[in-house]
Order: sequence, then C-alpha cells, then structure tokens
Amino acid sequence: MTVNIKELREIKKNILSYRNVKLCVVTKNRSAEDINELIKQDVHIFAENRLQEAEKKYGQILINNKHLELHLIGPLQSKKVKSALRLFDVIQSIDRYKIIDLISEFIKKYEYKTKKFFLQVNIGNEPQKSGIDQTSVNEFYEYAIKKKLNIVGLMCIPPNNSDSSLYFNAMYELRENLDKNLLLSMGMSSDYQFALKSGSNLVRIGSRIFE
Repeated sequence: MTVNIKELREIKKNILSYRNVKLCVVTKNRSAEDINELIKQDVHIFAENRLQEAEKKYGQILINNKHLELHLIGPLQSKKVKSALRLFDVIQSIDRYKIIDLISEFIKKYEYKTKKFFLQVNIGNEPQKSGIDQTSVNEFYEYAIKKKLNIVGLMCIPPNNSDSSLYFNAMYELRENLDKNLLLSMGMSSDYQFALKSGSNLVRIGSRIFE
C-alpha cells in the first residue's frame, strides 16, 4: 500500500476552496511507512479507529513529530478510556453517558493528552452504528459540559447507499440549533465533497488517498 500523492494534492486543493476546513487522514490498516510519507506531504492530522492499532503504529512517530494531532474516530470501550486519554489529542466518538462519567473522573485527577472531544451522532438512526440519537443531542451535550468535558464538535457517519447530503444538512442544522461555535466532523472518501458543501469543518479521508 502506498500513498497516492496526486489524489492527496487534489483533495487538499478542493479543501482549500472552503474556509475553516481541515483534512484528517484515516490510517486504519495502513503502515508506519505510509504515515511517514504523508507527514512528508505536510499532513499533520491523523485518525485511527482502534486504540491498540494506534498504539503500535504511532508510538515512535509521535515522539519524532511533536506537531502531529491524533484523533480517535472508532468506538471507545470503557476499559480503554484511560489509555485513549494518554494517546489521542482528540476523541471524536463520545456516545454514552458512562464514557463521559469515566473521562470526567480521570481528568479531575490527572493531566491527560486528550483536550478536545466530539459527540458522535447517529444521524441515520441505524441500530448497528454507534452514536447518540439526534433527538437526545441537546441533553447529552449539556451533560458533557456539566462534567467538564471540552466538547468542540459533532461527528457523524451517514448511512451507506443514501444521499449523504441530506444527513450532512441535518447535522448542520443540529449544530446551528445547539451551538454555532461547534465544529462538524463529517465526510469521508466517498462523500467528502458533499460534506464540504454542507459546512463540514473536518473531513476524514482514508482509502481514497492510498493505492
């Protein structure tokens, strides 16, 4: 597996035509060599789905590249909360009250690397996907704030084989009604251009830039 530099540059070009948007490259199942090549191409925000894979790949990379920002975008298990807080700069997958309680408990006692959190919204109400129901976002957000979590945005993964724009627009409205200062993390390899048009601030792209 290698980095498709031409595609990466095209994506960056598309993103630059919008204000306040960043690229987050998803490196699930990618090698440390691929990550280092991306760093050479001036990519500095990365994401992983699983804690254990991230720990194996990013340990030395993060030591050598202090400017990088690492995000967790996969489900966070209760037993792995403390380890995740030590490794990731941002956790995008906050979706349960229990996880909020655990994070709140830990950050009261110790200083951790994670400083920013996103709430994951199950915007398509799909039972097989993680995320809170959109009707519960306000209450969940207020609870997280009360527990002293620094909630900086909302994240979603829309249903496959559907018009993603409908869900991205719904996320935009949800954010506008909740807190206009929150960021929107939405859009992946197959639909990131629709997400950009719908007001995304962070697109999470993986397979599209690998050969």
